[in-house]
Amino acid sequence: MKDLAALKLLPCLLFLAIVFPWQPTWATSAALRADLTHVDSGRGFTNGELLRRMAARSTARAASLRYSSSARPGDASKAEAVTVPMARGNTDTEYYGSEYLIHFGIGTPRPQPVALELDTGSDLIWTQCGCIVCFDQPLPLVDTSASATVRGLSCTDPLCRSGGGLPLSGCAADDNVCFYVYAYADQTVTTGKMMEDTFTFQAPNGTGIAAVPSLRFGCGVYNTGSFISNESGVAGFARGPLSLPSQLQVTNFSYCLTAIADGTTSPVFLGTPEPDSLEAQATGPVQSTPFAPGPAGSLFYYLPLQGITVGKTRLPFNASVFATKDDGSGGTIIDSGTSITNFPQAVFESLQEAFVSQMPLPVANNSNGRLCFAANPSSSTVPHPTKVAVPKLILHLDGADWDIPRENYMLHVQDLDGTGAGDGLCLVIDSSGVDDGFTIIGNFQQQNTHIVYDLEANKMSFAPARCNKLLSLDSLAN
Repeated sequence: MKDLAALKLLPCLLFLAIVFPWQPTWATSAALRADLTHVDSGRGFTNGELLRRMAARSTARAASLRYSSSARPGDASKAEAVTVPMARGNTDTEYYGSEYLIHFGIGTPRPQPVALELDTGSDLIWTQCGCIVCFDQPLPLVDTSASATVRGLSCTDPLCRSGGGLPLSGCAADDNVCFYVYAYADQTVTTGKMMEDTFTFQAPNGTGIAAVPSLRFGCGVYNTGSFISNESGVAGFARGPLSLPSQLQVTNFSYCLTAIADGTTSPVFLGTPEPDSLEAQATGPVQSTPFAPGPAGSLFYYLPLQGITVGKTRLPFNASVFATKDDGSGGTIIDSGTSITNFPQAVFESLQEAFVSQMPLPVANNSNGRLCFAANPSSSTVPHPTKVAVPKLILHLDGADWDIPRENYMLHVQDLDGTGAGDGLCLVIDSSGVDDGFTIIGNFQQQNTHIVYDLEANKMSFAPARCNKLLSLDSLAN
């Protein structure tokens, strides 16, 4: 992937300085809820199709993360930033798309719905509105003139000044409103004005609404790059000052991803109860691990991965393999925007060997390069693929052992070769392609696990859970 030079953004800057014509409570809630939907959920894909789509998105995302971790996301002059939203591909490539979309409303008195990619690797919140150059989206564009509470952010605001949080910003000559240019590693760019308005979420009890005034977001009018028509922008959930958790000043947030194949929504909570209260809906132990330090300027959430066990085999790699190196490379991150967990190449090869040596099924020959095991579901002597005993996969973290459920790494696929032929079990784990690459814990491995990002204590708590039962914060205690 080529770097995006700052010079390429000069037309955007000139464009914004000339053409903008804008002008310009409810009680806040300490805890909020919103729905998440998966881009592929409920669309009738077979498991084989889901796997191929997820793999394509993960490959694109991982490619965008192979850059130096020293640059901040959004900085067009350093597009090699490690903390970037996924490389989405393009509108002509069916496989590419965002992963999970968060749904809420912007503006008053009638909140206008948005569907933004939840991204734990960037901090800017932005949506399309007042479009000059935009991508297609299913929802109507946000109309700022229809909101009674919208306000353009003044050029004198600290956010708009150098070092204020926006990597590239300036002042619109016509109305003194701060404009921004925000670039991602896949050469996607959003350009627009910084606004403030009321965001409307679901109330913590799952009924009614809760509104939070004066939240800042980018009103993107010039958005180019790689999008598909299921999103209207991005909601940054990373550590930066512009992210949704940071602006809400919550001490923690959490999500519980339902199985993609179920076609149901997943809850995200902003300002959840203490991790101990997760036990009510947990189907296993609640565990915690501290976030590991990342390179300076990185917004990702790094984890202290210390080792991996497959069945009876502890892989021969210690914590140093999964830790951030002195030059900022490597490390282990948990990421909402990556589908499939991937490991450095040497670790991946060892993991595959461990599965091959312990699986009771032969390796399939027609699986398009992915490690799959041939099965015969009509056999009277061999168990159905979903009943075959498979080796456990355990990620050893500092103070916690994450026992990944089998359905989160071994998928029953009935069309191994993509033509409807072949039946087997496929390992849903990928390689970073390099020995010193990132380890990324993807969202497929996070399904039906309630994950709490405890920002105050700088740790992550998690437990296997009935995610479809977490309809409200009240349900955590029932």
